Amino acid sequence: MTATILDGLALARRVRAEVRVRVDELAAAGLRPGLAVLLVGDVAASAVYVRNKARACAEAGIASQVIGLPADVAEAHLLARIAALNADASVHGILVQLPLPPHVDLRRVLEAIAVDKDVDGFHLYNVGGLVAGSTVFPPCTPYGVQLLLDSEGIEVAGRNVVVVGASNIVGKPMALMLMQRDATVTVCHAKTRDLAQFTILADILIVAAGRPRLILAPMVRQGAVVIDVGINRLPDGGITGDVDFDAVKERASYITPVPGGVGPMTVTMLLVNTIRSAERALRRARGEAATDDAAAMTHDWQPAVQAAAQAAHRQ
Repeated sequence: MTATILDGLALARRVRAEVRVRVDELAAAGLRPGLAVLLVGDVAASAVYVRNKARACAEAGIASQVIGLPADVAEAHLLARIAALNADASVHGILVQLPLPPHVDLRRVLEAIAVDKDVDGFHLYNVGGLVAGSTVFPPCTPYGVQLLLDSEGIEVAGRNVVVVGASNIVGKPMALMLMQRDATVTVCHAKTRDLAQFTILADILIVAAGRPRLILAPMVRQGAVVIDVGINRLPDGGITGDVDFDAVKERASYITPVPGGVGPMTVTMLLVNTIRSAERALRRARGEAATDDAAAMTHDWQPAVQAAAQAAHRQ
């Protein structure tokens, strides 16, 4: 068995085409979606990520602004900039690029972002919404993984899902989103003993540990779906995931490559969340109710997902 590749680039292109349509519809109603990114310090990797986000916004027709601040910025100044963006009606999404310098209280910064503009999905309100089954904005990486699974019609209800990695950004919200779809979820982390005894039982294995080639072929069940969220820089400058791709693809039924799998979907879902925020703002301006149901939000993008799946099957 050789696994079917879950092509995040192809799906991202389809979803971004739908994003562009939605941007044009908003423009016709007199509203241009706007995203503001706060970049603190001069971490090279963060600068690259921010440039990629700004480029994606430009291609989609979303207005974006990057606000660069020095690494020694006072926390009070950063919070003041966030408060100003919260009050700016032309800004529909606010993103603080992580990591932040150690002198800045991360929780305080994330909680300062208005819930209605928290397009990264990191505010406590949005995190709590995942537990209750309804959130304003799902976190971008888990949201992208969910659409990747949907694009191939991979059912999660009743399946054994193992998430390797328990971060607040990927692992924990991913587990909560899958539980809302009736999966049986196990979360493994740095203190988990004998990791393989858990991964071998997974129908769907999602790995976000940040350790190169952590998952080897003997650790994967024959026919499992394998989602590799990891992006690791090797000493030779190459990039690899958390999964031994070449070996595991001979056991899995589906697998994501690195790069070209989950990464493009993360940026794409940031665009989707920004569009959703702008659409919510327009509905509020018209006196209409804003939808906060994550399942409804996902369903809203199914035409683009289905089109991507059909295109892949024709190739």
